[in-house]
Amino acid sequence: MNSLNNLVQMLDSVSSRYAKKTAIVFGAKKITYEELWKNSNKLASSLCNLGVKEFDKVALWLPNCPEFVYAFFAILKIRAVAVPINTMFKREEAKFIMEDCRATALICSIDKVKEAENILSRLEALKYVISLPASKENSAVLDFYALINKTDEPPYRAEISEEDLAEIVYTSGTTGKPKGACLTHKNLLSNVKDCSQIIRVTHKDCFICILPLFHSFASTVCMLLPIYKGGKIVIMRAVRPFKRVIRAIFKNRITVFTGVPSVFNILSEAKFPRLALFLNSLLNPVRLCISGAAALPFDVWYKFEKRFKRKLLQGYGLTEASPVVSLNPLYKERKPESAGVLLPSMQAKIIDKNGNGLAIGEIGELLVKGPNVMKGYFNLPLDTHKTLKDGWLYTGDLAKLDKQGFIYIMGRIKEMINVRGLNVYPAEIEDVLYKHPKVKEAAVVGVLHRHRGEAPVAFVVKKEEILERELIHYLRDALASYKIPLRVFFKDSLPKNATGKILKIELQKEVENIFK
Repeated sequence: MNSLNNLVQMLDSVSSRYAKKTAIVFGAKKITYEELWKNSNKLASSLCNLGVKEFDKVALWLPNCPEFVYAFFAILKIRAVAVPINTMFKREEAKFIMEDCRATALICSIDKVKEAENILSRLEALKYVISLPASKENSAVLDFYALINKTDEPPYRAEISEEDLAEIVYTSGTTGKPKGACLTHKNLLSNVKDCSQIIRVTHKDCFICILPLFHSFASTVCMLLPIYKGGKIVIMRAVRPFKRVIRAIFKNRITVFTGVPSVFNILSEAKFPRLALFLNSLLNPVRLCISGAAALPFDVWYKFEKRFKRKLLQGYGLTEASPVVSLNPLYKERKPESAGVLLPSMQAKIIDKNGNGLAIGEIGELLVKGPNVMKGYFNLPLDTHKTLKDGWLYTGDLAKLDKQGFIYIMGRIKEMINVRGLNVYPAEIEDVLYKHPKVKEAAVVGVLHRHRGEAPVAFVVKKEEILERELIHYLRDALASYKIPLRVFFKDSLPKNATGKILKIELQKEVENIFK
């Protein structure tokens, strides 16, 4: 496996060794590695026959399903580039991505066909829309399975370099229009190898994929990682209802459970005592849980491990790093309040605003370097130059390192709040709020203030009734006076993206409207 230099070789190698082994479970459907390999080959041949060429971009606007995996590898096999699209995107959001990358083809689910037809009529570069299942209303839309069943001829055997692009993953666009992070075969394969080494994945492992496959965390950790070792993936459309997920864990003997902090928070708070008792029994097959895509509050980690008696490892990453950068060790010392230690092939340093290196414990911008760092942003040389310098990826995240090499993420640079010249980190206030027994969720943003320059403002989802003044009083016992929020606003829920990450940009807009 160490001689692999691209993802197509990875699938070929695993499929030859584990041909009859189940690769994917989707509801009652079970797909072997041989079937995965053959279906991706057939689709690759059909895409080639349609005229999709090397380096063309093929967009994937699909929910979690086996066909996402077939399509992903089919695209790579003809040396084209996969471009996943957020399934929550509306038509114009999806159009922007396809127009930006000049996608030649779009593979989408049937519920997206009308939007896809509209986009097809407006984009010159887009030649084909492929639907799953077939569209009965428009003959111009091709049928996914008709293409797979159309040919048995072997696919065009492209000479794939490790430096070739495998996919372009568009960032969430919190600072403007989404930017396409260009990830090579080398980027993704190195990240998969490192992750496998850290959590000791084997062909016996079974991963559950409840996170959306269009997201880089799910794509790398829930799809590519188990395939790399010949493991099994149980793909689920959604995380709710939780009882269905729990049934899938026991039925399929899940060993690795990946999620985002909100998932682990809900599980630790859920009112199902019998199920909880069953989950932390010896019958539970899960050997570890991994939290990613957003910071895991210490209180959520503590309550989850106490309740379920399973290790919950927090990691850190970003799309531009394929995406995993660090993870708490599985068998060595863990520091749950940290984002863990760097993956084996990575380096990191902390710098101040002038680019000077900072000492252990000092807070500044986190820079990382390694074979998993992207090639750049698609067609954005200036943004690439700002983000990649001398091989270092400027993450835009505020962090500190301790003597053992553990990383502590303090928030985004743009989220840092400057109160009378003093830096306030939202994560610090949020951690204190999460420890309050009546707080379910919390997020802190900054607002302009005529006397303080800026001031923190908190948004809270309550478990039980509590007054704003009670929370302010509670915070005063734990934090310096300049860190105390100007206001605490209570909400029924906090806005989140498809992976469950809190959308602070939405809260920022809300607070700016309040304080106009």
